[in-house]
Amino acid sequence: MAYHTDPDHRRTIKVTATTNETPETKTLHFRDRRCAHASPGQYAMLWIPGVDEVPMSLSKIGPGDQAAVTVQRVGEATAAIHSLNRGDRLGLRGPFGKGFTPRKGNSLLVAGGNGLAPLIPLAEHLKRLGCTITLAYGAKTASMLHPLKPLQTLLETGSIIIATEDGTAGVRGPITEAVEELLNTNRFEAVYTCGPEPMMRKVFNLTEKKGLPLQASIERIIKCSIGLCGSCMLGRFRICREGPVLSSEQLREVLDEFGVYTRGFDGNPIRY
Repeated sequence: MAYHTDPDHRRTIKVTATTNETPETKTLHFRDRRCAHASPGQYAMLWIPGVDEVPMSLSKIGPGDQAAVTVQRVGEATAAIHSLNRGDRLGLRGPFGKGFTPRKGNSLLVAGGNGLAPLIPLAEHLKRLGCTITLAYGAKTASMLHPLKPLQTLLETGSIIIATEDGTAGVRGPITEAVEELLNTNRFEAVYTCGPEPMMRKVFNLTEKKGLPLQASIERIIKCSIGLCGSCMLGRFRICREGPVLSSEQLREVLDEFGVYTRGFDGNPIRY
């Protein structure tokens, strides 16, 4: 089979395995050469015939052309993807966008809910660089946390801090409270985050006070993935192309929108 180098080339993939992460979240494993050589933080467009095409961050980037996406069931398209099982097929384009730029040194990863997914390949990359990694991971309740055993092995030289808003796992309260304490008591060279945008805005505010560089993976409605339709704009940035990962410098330009509101399918603002 010919290997297409154009990421916009649509091909068909077969689900090789599935993993249930939470009652509403499922990881689909597949083989695809381009996605297996993606950068941490990049995304793919998944096409479900007769339903929709939606962006999904890659949660596995591995050897042997292995890749994966972790899907949270929130709407019609994600429910259709969530229903797939081993042997099922779906369409794929990608990988697209700008991923994380890993830096050497002590690294703090801040994840909220399903925002953990794209941080896993990043953590693997940082470990290969010899970085010491601290993961701060939060969710509303324990049932919304992904299993952490694989991460405990990955972060054997680092640490994991868990927080749930209702106190059913880890410390009680928002993960940003734990992040503030970590930043006050530890030295980090870089901070990376993915999760609900209001959470990431608070992390941004904390890193700005400390003068630390932040990279945040932003979620927006992406339709074309090639920078033409404008549906994914955050200020002047096309999340499908300049993102999904934006730096502190870029986020400073969009503070009137970042963490304040998102946009619906009609382009109108929706406040958080």
